[in-house]
Amino acid sequence: MYFENFQALLTMDGHGGYVWSVYLLTLLVLASLALTPLLRDRRFFKEQLMYQRRQQQQKTAVEHSLV
Repeated sequence: MYFENFQALLTMDGHGGYVWSVYLLTLLVLASLALTPLLRDRRFFKEQLMYQRRQQQQKTAVEHSLV
């Protein structure tokens, strides 16, 4: 696939809008597929850390109330 100039590459004989929008959509889908698990893991570990801190605080409060 050879083009005479950059403008011909972008327009692709009138099909450039469709072709480039499909490439953009594909990149957005791939990026979301890559980022979603990472963000979900980050949120999970943050929630687990907060849960552990609450458990530790409750344990400490019970120990102090028994003293």
